[in-house]
Amino acid sequence: MVEQEERARMSLARPETDPNVTPRKLLLLSIPAILVGVVSALILWLLDRAADALSNVLWDALPDALNVDPNGWWIILVLTLTGLAVGIALQVLPGHGGPDSATTELVGTPLPLRTLPGLAVVTLLALAGGVSLGPENPIIAINTAIMVAVFTRFIPQVSPQVSTLLAASATIGALFGTPVAAALVFTGLVAAVRTGGSLWDKLFLPLAAAGAASITMHLLGAPPFAFDMPAYGPPQAFDILTGALVACAVTIVGLAALAVFPLVYRALHALRHPIIITTVGGLILGILGFIGGPITMFKGLTQMGELLKDPSQYDAGQLAVIAGIKIVALLVAASALFRGGRVFPATFIGVAIGLLISTLFPSLSMSLVVACAVLGIVLVVARDGWLALFIAVAIPGDIALLPVLCIVVLPAWLLVSQAPEFRILPAPAPGSDTAAGGKPAASS
Repeated sequence: MVEQEERARMSLARPETDPNVTPRKLLLLSIPAILVGVVSALILWLLDRAADALSNVLWDALPDALNVDPNGWWIILVLTLTGLAVGIALQVLPGHGGPDSATTELVGTPLPLRTLPGLAVVTLLALAGGVSLGPENPIIAINTAIMVAVFTRFIPQVSPQVSTLLAASATIGALFGTPVAAALVFTGLVAAVRTGGSLWDKLFLPLAAAGAASITMHLLGAPPFAFDMPAYGPPQAFDILTGALVACAVTIVGLAALAVFPLVYRALHALRHPIIITTVGGLILGILGFIGGPITMFKGLTQMGELLKDPSQYDAGQLAVIAGIKIVALLVAASALFRGGRVFPATFIGVAIGLLISTLFPSLSMSLVVACAVLGIVLVVARDGWLALFIAVAIPGDIALLPVLCIVVLPAWLLVSQAPEFRILPAPAPGSDTAAGGKPAASS
């Protein structure tokens, strides 16, 4: 009995390693993993550059040539036409642009290759046209599908699950400019695998891919994710209380938007035809953009920089309008068949609400308040505490905030943990339990 107990204690202190994972194998596989990172970053960079080029035509060159104000009725026209163009593309292109982004998670099942050109086109149109969605869901889907196909063809020993993990990790690393984001997001995933072995053995290749992608984006001159904000300083005990209150308050705002999401989705999809849905969605987004101005449009990364460059030029009323319009724009864009992600616009919303709270309570640290606001809204939208923590620290770029945020996230997570995901669940298959009278499928 004593010997059995001793062996049990030793097994807890020294976990068994996976015999299939060796340093030589990890080293060999790190070469394709790094290539995955570089290629994934290049694809994202090309999509961003193409969107920027088309955006310059739509919002600079054409208004100049026609001598019209790009901040007036032009916003309504361009977004309405963007909706029409996206609807036509969804209707006629092979694969119909892939699954509705409102129904997908950040990382999903690899798509057939034939759907990728259509998905790229509708994503490009949405990004350039000013739709309030980010590139994360479509670009992860594109890179994942390509890498799974390449690995299946040339390195079949690597399973589709592993190649999906590498491509998604690389793309997240490229999107946020650091492999840390990918490591945090996928820690929960790989920790759930019950095949034994070291967690860092499982993270080794995704980190290699994400690191290569991040460095590639920096070398290509991609804008940094961190912004110039006042230094936070040493943490104070009172900051935990104020930070928790801010994070929970913004989390409640996010949960309210989550409750409205299915209603907006059903209202727009009652129009039935994709072209009508996207055109009406584009018109609504155009009106919102006309009211709120260009700062409430697009994915939100550049616009965050504009807000944070000189927050004093916005009063509390303006910030409330900006945040409110962006919330509505995100719900409409996500519901109107546009392809795009929700994390980037949600981060912008968090920044706007954080600046609003900082304006109302100027004695509070701006960096702390903005970080806690971003934490609360991203927690609802992404349903991932690691990603929310990472983005909340990354926006002010101040590691001193991390100890406070690690505590602040706990009550905010309690609010989110029992809430549904921020997406529309696909309709159940005929004859399934849900279709037979269970929980309704069309909920967020």
